[in-house]
Amino acid sequence: MHPNFFNEFNEILFKALNGVDNNDLVKIAVKIKETSAKGNKIIVVGNGGSAAMASHIAVDLTKAVKCRAVNFNEADLLTCFANDYGYEHWVEKAIEAYADKGDLVILISSSGSSKNITKGAQKAKELGLFIVTLSGFKSDNPLRSMGDINLWVDSRGYNIVEMAHHIWLVAIVDYIFGKIEYTSN
Repeated sequence: MHPNFFNEFNEILFKALNGVDNNDLVKIAVKIKETSAKGNKIIVVGNGGSAAMASHIAVDLTKAVKCRAVNFNEADLLTCFANDYGYEHWVEKAIEAYADKGDLVILISSSGSSKNITKGAQKAKELGLFIVTLSGFKSDNPLRSMGDINLWVDSRGYNIVEMAHHIWLVAIVDYIFGKIEYTSN
């Protein structure tokens, strides 16, 4: 075991976190508030760890910020749509079924190359929805150019990319809420 592993990990993560333009985080927060104020919802989608993150953020937006927010992590929805339309099409079909004009879609893919997520971005664009993407790995990944605001992590490490995405998203929630920490009181 390397005794400095955690110091190195933290340095890499902090560098990744600080690679974002904070103005983009503010723009996303403002757009979420505007979307919610108009009675529309936020749709948050990802695969694997990013799906868990999507659930967390959707719940925080709903509870703490009072925005209607949903994700597509129901096993019956995901397996039905994947079975009927193919795995690479399930996100676009879910967006087609659940999105309304004026909704905001947040699409998360560590690699930025997940076909189901990029096809979801194409569908969201066709429907005229505002799109926020979060990706990492290669700077020219397909998802990175598909949103209205595109956040990218300069790393090829899944845990670094996912943690940066997660921290940015919870920071946006706290920014909208107006506090760094909040309680249910």
